[in-house]
Amino acid sequence: EWGDYVTGPRIITDATKAEMKQVLAEIQDGTFAREWMAEYHGGLKKYNEYRTADAEHLLEATGKQLRKLMSWVDDGETA
Repeated sequence: EWGDYVTGPRIITDATKAEMKQVLAEIQDGTFAREWMAEYHGGLKKYNEYRTADAEHLLEATGKQLRKLMSWVDDGETA
């Protein structure tokens, strides 16, 4: 909570807010859906590339190792 108060304003800047408004506009005008449908019908090439890169990211690998050490985390959550 403290981190939110002291670092949040540094991370969520006016530029970030403007970009979020642009993304919302793209959702509202259908641009986002059209791009997603084009990606889907095109075989999900970029989507799968992004997904693979995300899964191989150091943060994900570290998280997976840490979850294995947490006895209270269900086995289904360690994947």
